[in-house]
Amino acid sequence: MDITKTMFGNLQDGGKVNLFTLTNDNNITIKITNYGAIITSIETPDKNGTIDNIVCGFEKLENYTSEEYLGSYPYFGCIIGRFGNRIAKGKLVIEGKEYKMAINNGPNHLHGGLIGFDKKIWDAEILKEKSRVGVILTYFSPDGEENYPGNLKVSCVYTLNNNNELLIEYFAQTDKTTVVNLTNHTYFNLTGGKENILNHKLKLSATHMTEMVEQIPTGKIVPVAGTPFDFSEPKTIQSGLNDLPQGYDDNFVLGHKNGKLNYTGTLSEDTSGRQVEVYTTQPGMQVYTGYWSPELVIDGVKKFGRFSGIALETQHYPDSVNQLDFPSTLLKPGETYNEKTVYKFG
Repeated sequence: MDITKTMFGNLQDGGKVNLFTLTNDNNITIKITNYGAIITSIETPDKNGTIDNIVCGFEKLENYTSEEYLGSYPYFGCIIGRFGNRIAKGKLVIEGKEYKMAINNGPNHLHGGLIGFDKKIWDAEILKEKSRVGVILTYFSPDGEENYPGNLKVSCVYTLNNNNELLIEYFAQTDKTTVVNLTNHTYFNLTGGKENILNHKLKLSATHMTEMVEQIPTGKIVPVAGTPFDFSEPKTIQSGLNDLPQGYDDNFVLGHKNGKLNYTGTLSEDTSGRQVEVYTTQPGMQVYTGYWSPELVIDGVKKFGRFSGIALETQHYPDSVNQLDFPSTLLKPGETYNEKTVYKFG
């Protein structure tokens, strides 16, 4: 196993951005930049040994900052914060005080606001141990950033081992009660981008989901059995499109409360033979099949577009700040936020 650090480029404000390349002994290579803590590439072999990048991302920093990409921004590969997913009408009440958040997704607040953790330069430290290699990314979010209360210290630790496991571990501490809901927004395409993800098969452990109206939970937890949201047995994404022409963008209830990594689901694709198993401590997972992902021209080649990748975003439930019966996303002084997710490649 090894890890290397190279220059990825400079931002317009002069900020220097690096790229960290993690490799294990099984021909798996993962590239991560400290801009937005983005996973830019995950290269794995298929059943014939052919190696492809199985996530949506770019080889150049300028593609992540281009107006074309940000104009219909899909958040490829980044860490979302301070609060992943939606907050209804941008309304946040903490200890009796109301905070008005940026409205950046219809009538709602999405993914931490106008300039979330996905557009920040994180401090980076290489981690190299006998059993794993990785990078420790840290960010200090000052009190009032995007109108969130509290000075928040955040760490995201990415590690790769020889069991073909990418572990993402999050830590956060605050000096004032705030809300935290961190997730990674990587989109997988196990064909290496040769086809869309409609023939990918998904299996989930979830037996319930949050009932949604216009992407906001009603507060009800409803069973998935007998609905297009039932992935108790592996089935293709395509199979749900008769009922859901725009695909999936929904939160599945995992019910994890013990702080241990629990099996959550498997994404697989028959032609390549690749699969990704997901394990997490988080109570929920948003499955988003990328209906709104933009088609872009990169170095003269059309890439991405509708259903070009599927995001398996382990997280707390959407709008949980306004739903008292949902698992709490409050973080108080003296507490440590800590969540883990593993993507295991096979």
